[in-house]
Amino acid sequence: MDRALALLLVCAAPALAQPVLPHYSRDQSLGVASCASSLCHGSVEPWQESRVLQNEYVTWSRSDRHSRAYATLLTERSAEIARKLGLAAPAHRADVCLDCHAHNPAPERRARAFDQTDGVGCEACHGPSRRWIKSHVEPGATRKDNLSRGMYPTAEALPRTRLCVSCHVGNSQKLVTHRMMAAGHPRLSFEIDTFSHLQRHHYVRKGDDGAHLWAIGQVLAAEEQLNILLDPKHGRDGLFPELVVFDCHACHHAMSQKRAAGARLGLAPGAVRLNDASLLMVRHIARRVSPNRAEALAGEIAQLHAAIAGGEDPLAQARRVRQSLQELIKATSAYRFSATDLRAVLLALIDDGLAGQYSDYQGAEQATMALQALADVMSRRGLLRTDAVKPAMSGLLAAVADDENYRPAAFAEKLRALREGVGEEKGK
Repeated sequence: MDRALALLLVCAAPALAQPVLPHYSRDQSLGVASCASSLCHGSVEPWQESRVLQNEYVTWSRSDRHSRAYATLLTERSAEIARKLGLAAPAHRADVCLDCHAHNPAPERRARAFDQTDGVGCEACHGPSRRWIKSHVEPGATRKDNLSRGMYPTAEALPRTRLCVSCHVGNSQKLVTHRMMAAGHPRLSFEIDTFSHLQRHHYVRKGDDGAHLWAIGQVLAAEEQLNILLDPKHGRDGLFPELVVFDCHACHHAMSQKRAAGARLGLAPGAVRLNDASLLMVRHIARRVSPNRAEALAGEIAQLHAAIAGGEDPLAQARRVRQSLQELIKATSAYRFSATDLRAVLLALIDDGLAGQYSDYQGAEQATMALQALADVMSRRGLLRTDAVKPAMSGLLAAVADDENYRPAAFAEKLRALREGVGEEKGK
């Protein structure tokens, strides 16, 4: 797709009006060297009397996996994937790979010092800096001024999550397809709060926003999945739909294994199932954030599954669910989870599993990350005893460590242990 057309599509996207993702900005990128001075963000140690750490570049370059994303494209595995896909260029020169493994602006929007081998660098997240790099350090500079000059608002939960989802889940312009995975690309698995904790932060975490971030991430991931399903370019792959939006293990398992995962959705044996891992989470988010619409949304999701399995007009039903998700994004963005909300969602997710909702691996995997994120927030707020749930959480993580050996019954056993631990509220 032409980059100018991609930009227009992003700008015209429905739901909340959002800033243009850095990947599609028309501004010029200067490269990470423009941020790396010891007097800017390249200090070895944090500055004591500063609003920001000032050592962001050093932390990113030493500890952040994004700094090594480009190097992944130089491995033999990446070369093999490129060969199997028949790419015209090797992986480290192919846009389809560089769009997520590096900051990949159009050549005419790269300054002389820009070096793509830096990987997912500063401007890939904070926006091309030509118009704001000088003004953002001037006395009296405001955040509003910086944003007006093209800085991307990573401090805001919704834009930040949309940026992360654009690569870690995909969108209509950047997508790890079923063919890419068949060629050897790993299956994508993502939950923004969990992933935010997996590496050392090069920024100051402000506030207790874990549950809020988790909820926004789930709704956006579900929306993007439907965007891909409905997209005329990415929604189909020849005769078939784009299979990456469907549940991998509905097809990828030994024929000797007896599976009835579709039974929880009321589907006949052999039906190809939409990957509903995030949609399973969304139902419980909606019950807290938008209770008046929650049951209607749950019904729409059930109708979508039935339509995909052979019902009437699945694309029309997908559009209806997407519209509801876009409304939910607005509500979730403005919502903050109370202690009652956190406990209700945590228990609802556990009870879903005990009722057989996580017969599919990807649902169990997403539920585990959700339970871990919510338990962490509750613990930090003093709402849950860490020692009461830590053994059970460790058991859940072990139960989803290997997708090929996932056993729903074993996972449910760990959920029962977690349910007992959650019942022991702090102080009781």
